[in-house]
Amino acid sequence: MKFILTCGGTAGHINPAVAVAQRLQQLVPDCEILFLGAEGKMEMDLVPREGYRILPLKVTNLSRGRHTEDLIHNLKSVKNVLDAGREARQILKSFGPDAVLGTGGYVCYPVLHEAAKLGIPTLIHESNAVPGLTTRMLAGQVSCVLLGYEESAEHYASARDLRVTGTPVREPFTACTRESARWELGIPEDLPLVVSMWGSLGSGHMNDTFVRMLPLMRGQRDFRMIHATGRAYYESVCSRLAEAGADPADCNVDLREYIFESALVLNAADLVLCRAGASTLSELGSIGKPALIVPSPNVTNHHQEKNARLVEQAGGAKVLLEGEFDEQSFLQEIRNLLSDRESLSAMSAAMRALSVPDALDRIVDAVLEYARKGK
Repeated sequence: MKFILTCGGTAGHINPAVAVAQRLQQLVPDCEILFLGAEGKMEMDLVPREGYRILPLKVTNLSRGRHTEDLIHNLKSVKNVLDAGREARQILKSFGPDAVLGTGGYVCYPVLHEAAKLGIPTLIHESNAVPGLTTRMLAGQVSCVLLGYEESAEHYASARDLRVTGTPVREPFTACTRESARWELGIPEDLPLVVSMWGSLGSGHMNDTFVRMLPLMRGQRDFRMIHATGRAYYESVCSRLAEAGADPADCNVDLREYIFESALVLNAADLVLCRAGASTLSELGSIGKPALIVPSPNVTNHHQEKNARLVEQAGGAKVLLEGEFDEQSFLQEIRNLLSDRESLSAMSAAMRALSVPDALDRIVDAVLEYARKGK
């Protein structure tokens, strides 16, 4: 059997697709898998790291501004989508997949649109509580829409087949324990670990907060922190900290561009500071990690805040919005949460209760079902 997986833009779209590919290989060892991604985006790096072949399509985002430059940009984006559709059609015909799955990102549209026109079974997974533009446009075209949250089903009246699956996580997340992860990272059992990660691309606002917060942490040994800046911000953060005379090592902070071994690091954590991407929340749910969430305000329809509020209402996280805190109050929130072990334990249990342990199997079963129907 042959499968095409398409995803793009962020790790929240890429990691679920990789998880599906890995499970498909376990169940159908002789299957062939090809990824299609957006040219120049992070999937072109992350997917090959997992051992899969990926082909690029030139796809760009849509601007929601109303200025002349936004209109020009959008016209170019429409042209790119049309060109990408023609290229995707050629790849689809040449590769001959039994099913095509998209897990998010603009690149999904031309691939799934063309696959549906060719009569190939097509599925799209929407991990967020509210649908993105790509999912809304494809919902009535694809064979099946797979949802991360039951609450979002009301948005898909045009879907032919609608299934609530949850959002899959990669196998390494459930393959180790807090104790084994801390041993491998060399972190003492009694030293709280805070993991600070702000989306696969990083966050300028949260890096600014971190740079101002670090001098307040000089000499502290109450907890250890791993902070990921995102590649675009790493050099500037290092430079600004040096100018301020703030050494991360003196603050018990491990500063990184990106956390590649995220399953290991998150398993070792006692508290996670993060955005509210659906994939991140699913990963935290699978291992029961409490979170202090600052949703990104730079996403369509505020879907990250809606994701975060669902988790907060269930008791798994505390949510702060940008503008509601400064570096001092943010550091105090971290210390308050770490000092209340009973509340952390309750948050951990609530987070785990939100997870869908068999989300990966539900998605893979649907993909295989449609692939066999196509045959």
